[in-house]
Amino acid sequence: MQKEKHNIYQVFTRLFGNANTTNKPWGTIEENGVGKFNDFTPLALQEIKRLGVTHIWYTGVLHHALVKDYSQFGISPDHPSVVKGRAGSPYAVKDYYSVNPDLATDPRNRNKEFVQLIERTHQTGMKVIIDIVPNHVARNYCGLSNPQGTRDFGQTDDTSLEYHRDNNFYYIPERRFEAPDIPKAYLPLGGEPHPTLDTPYLELPAKWTGNGSRKAKPDFDDWYETVKVNYGIRPDGTKDFDELPEGYEHKNYQEHFSFWQTKSVPDSWIKFRDIALFWLEKGVDGFRYDMAEMVPVEFWSYLNSWIKHVNPDAFLMAEVYQPDLYRDYIHLGKMDYLYDKVDLYDTLKAIMQGHGTTADIGRIEYQLRDIEHHMLHFLDNHDEQRIASPEFAGSAEKAIPAMLVSTCLSSSPTMIYFGQEVGESGAEDAGFGQPSRTSIFDYIGVPHHQRWMNKGKFDGGQLTPQEVQLRQFYSALLNLAQNSPALLGRYHDLYAENHQHFGRLRNKLYAFARSCEQQTLILACNFSSHDSQDVELHIPKSLIEDWHLSNGRHTVLDRLSGQRYSLIVDAQSAYIPLVFKPLCAMYLELIKG
Repeated sequence: MQKEKHNIYQVFTRLFGNANTTNKPWGTIEENGVGKFNDFTPLALQEIKRLGVTHIWYTGVLHHALVKDYSQFGISPDHPSVVKGRAGSPYAVKDYYSVNPDLATDPRNRNKEFVQLIERTHQTGMKVIIDIVPNHVARNYCGLSNPQGTRDFGQTDDTSLEYHRDNNFYYIPERRFEAPDIPKAYLPLGGEPHPTLDTPYLELPAKWTGNGSRKAKPDFDDWYETVKVNYGIRPDGTKDFDELPEGYEHKNYQEHFSFWQTKSVPDSWIKFRDIALFWLEKGVDGFRYDMAEMVPVEFWSYLNSWIKHVNPDAFLMAEVYQPDLYRDYIHLGKMDYLYDKVDLYDTLKAIMQGHGTTADIGRIEYQLRDIEHHMLHFLDNHDEQRIASPEFAGSAEKAIPAMLVSTCLSSSPTMIYFGQEVGESGAEDAGFGQPSRTSIFDYIGVPHHQRWMNKGKFDGGQLTPQEVQLRQFYSALLNLAQNSPALLGRYHDLYAENHQHFGRLRNKLYAFARSCEQQTLILACNFSSHDSQDVELHIPKSLIEDWHLSNGRHTVLDRLSGQRYSLIVDAQSAYIPLVFKPLCAMYLELIKG
């Protein structure tokens, strides 16, 4: 895989274009509004591109279970007792060959409207990522737009058996599904009466729940609105399919593809392969895989090698939260990128909250160095607390030093979540979704983002000066990263050389360098929001020799602020006198010649 520096803009599609500011808890689509595909105008897309974005992940596009009645369009209704929130969870997919009718101006033409959005995105020079949720589907899965000859999940299952290799689901024979006991605060529709609720949701026999619960009546904390997909893993955990031979972690996707051509695989594997190829044909450039670690790695070898066979440039990223599985899912599963949550995200969050130490950053870089390009970095996404929320950092500006590290520590992609760049705090009480995270279950407006939208002008005309400045920082950093060859080069630790010079802020300051033949960068930051520190940032002699620097003064330019500094080299030492101001981020480029 050729190394490139990618920047991903995750956008919750339902919320992006919604200009309604009512924000009533549990509000209907009529009360609180909803964004549409058409809200991503050429102007909106151009402004996203100017932020420094290469890929847009349109989150929540696929047709998932929802409460709104679209029966006039031939869409079967969903029972509110197995729908989270009023708008529904995007991770309870109901029809993989269709998109959410909420997002279309004309629900009858919803797929066409999404394909037009793909085309507009490509015309702007960006690529398109959508979700595939392989571990589970909505309880009431019902494909209405299946290609000819495609059978629905579960359509041919033998429901008298708990398990069969080619069943798509696991069953609890002769047991009826019962909805969990739901706390009052999370009752369907917020406790509002609804005629469908007069009759319990019918599922006989009951299926295993998405998170693996084998109870006919799952708990509220289970993913009760979904059912688990069977990939040929028997109930005792053994595998009912061929495994990859020893040494396949060293083979390329073409060799993985060839291996599976002579193997019989479970029916669910084939269904998801066909889904992925369908969307590739529609113009989608890649996929984000939900909870990939809950699906066997052999399936990923099969699916991803098929995808790469059709589109070698497809962008494949996944959630895997167990570090001991990272290398298997990269080398055997042929994933391009995995979330670096458990290591870098969690560490940066702890530092931002004041109880972590920058000393851990270098350790993480070292431990993941062999797979550094594959570990996608982020500080915000739909699952996490918003940076500016009191539960996280309480200030969007506290992300500035962390964002420098997250973006520049490795050659991996950087992802931001829409609204992050203008300080969105997720403070709304949306209903099922609780404050600190922007709700993915409800119809809601996103206030800071709405101020940037400025009624379709997408010019930030309603932002505060502080929000404008924050967005300018994100734009400058992401564009610099995209155009800095040094970030694809070597990493050089500067913390060990300088922690004694960092003094009382040694747990708050961080510095490192990145270099290649064309460019040398020194990245430095201060996580303290109050304290400043004057530092002579020392550069190891080995680096001075590596960079072929003679004795004397060499200019370094902060590409973020425009300020110039001197790198002073003599026989005894090499250093840059710097002032680490509170929450500073310095992107220092050595000016050669």
